[in-house]
Amino acid sequence: MAQQELIVIETLCSHYEIEVSFVDSLYSLGLIEIHTVEQTRFISEEKVADLEKMIRIHQELEVNPEGIDIIFNLLRKVDDLKSELAVAKNRLRRYELENQ
Repeated sequence: MAQQELIVIETLCSHYEIEVSFVDSLYSLGLIEIHTVEQTRFISEEKVADLEKMIRIHQELEVNPEGIDIIFNLLRKVDDLKSELAVAKNRLRRYELENQ
């Protein structure tokens, strides 16, 4: 199993100039996963990109955590629909090739 790199939440908050309470709000909504080791809270390095998107949405568009939750749910649905459409297109192409 590959070792997961963890970043201290307070360090991220300092770097991105956000409040820890904002990260706590994202966590309480289930948008990010927080790991706790010996009373220190961390986020995995692979999830920092999602956190950065959430921070940009919050700061640039002034969207609250609940709005960010809605946006990310809609983006997931769009991705799911894109995948379904790709599968349907592939089936249609296969059907058309078989019936030529």
